[in-house]
Amino acid sequence: VSKVVGKGAEDGRAETPTNTPELDKYSRDLTKMAREGKLDPVIGRAQEIETTIEVLARRKKNNPVLIGEPGVGKTAIVEGLAQRMVAGEVPETLRDKRLVELNINAMVAGAKYRGEFEERVQKVLKEVTEHQGEMILFIDEVHTIVGAGQGGGEGGLDVANVFKPMMARGELNLIGATTLNEYQKYIEKDAALERRFQPVMVPEPTVAQTMMILRGLRDTFEAHHKVSITEDAIIAAAELSDRYITARFLPDKAIDLLDQAAARVKLSATARPVAVQELESELHQLRREQDYMASRKQYDKAAELGKRIEAKEAELKKLIEDWERERASGSAEVKAEHVAQIVSRLTGIPVNELTVEEREKLLHLEQRLHERLVGQDEAVRAVADA
Repeated sequence: VSKVVGKGAEDGRAETPTNTPELDKYSRDLTKMAREGKLDPVIGRAQEIETTIEVLARRKKNNPVLIGEPGVGKTAIVEGLAQRMVAGEVPETLRDKRLVELNINAMVAGAKYRGEFEERVQKVLKEVTEHQGEMILFIDEVHTIVGAGQGGGEGGLDVANVFKPMMARGELNLIGATTLNEYQKYIEKDAALERRFQPVMVPEPTVAQTMMILRGLRDTFEAHHKVSITEDAIIAAAELSDRYITARFLPDKAIDLLDQAAARVKLSATARPVAVQELESELHQLRREQDYMASRKQYDKAAELGKRIEAKEAELKKLIEDWERERASGSAEVKAEHVAQIVSRLTGIPVNELTVEEREKLLHLEQRLHERLVGQDEAVRAVADA
């Protein structure tokens, strides 16, 4: 049995000798990680996993390629498949196979001399061929196999050209994952390679589906951060990320948001809150100004600053009391306001703007439109009523 060392990319790497030593250098065994409980639960992707299993169970053209935008959960689908294989919830033809993620970039990295990369590829594929029918390879960013190895100029090995005949002969069972743009740019242009793959589209989940995914991950996050996550925080993470973080895709952006909010809550439970530190700094500055005014005999201004200092000291005292009370309770709780604070920091939109209900914003719509449009009362009323 292989021993798993490290985290992240190191998970699933074999430390003790196996029957595929070359493959183990550049891969991680997802079925092994699933068996050891090292993969996160996969929620709400049952249809895509079923479709992938159907393609893999085919006699011909049994190489699925998952196509979807970055962050929609393509890798999670493959991890879900690994968990099903370990649980025996797949056809018999797939039950005892290994699902191994091959890292093409790791194979290219460090290949200094001409022919070194080619030698690595040939050794890995020799092991795959020798254990034909025992494993399924998964390559994330599968479009990178097109032209991989040709960086040294003409005559270099193109990995895609090595894979094509092996896939045609059934010696290589491969799952790919890529974006629609990359698929069209690299794989569709190579008709022979495209013919070997069966596309499986992975759409971005809805906000409601994202909430379901976040609920499924709640226990994992709570155990990692030692906090409790409220239902409001889950709803806020899904809705606010969908509305304000437009450059990325669900569920990835919502998961990151909730993860960061949980980390921040845990940090604020152990370290002095940023608000306290900022207020202390402000008080220090005000006291210096007061001393300066007093030294210049500007007592009116010094007295005015004294009042501001008193107000700030009272505010600081309340903040510290609230923080210490929260620490004493020992129940660090992630709420919607914590998620809103992270979104505010990422987007620059004030927190109060993020937390105002949609209905409340619309209540003042007619008034706001009147401020900008003059002499269009009827049109403004019609828009506001709609």
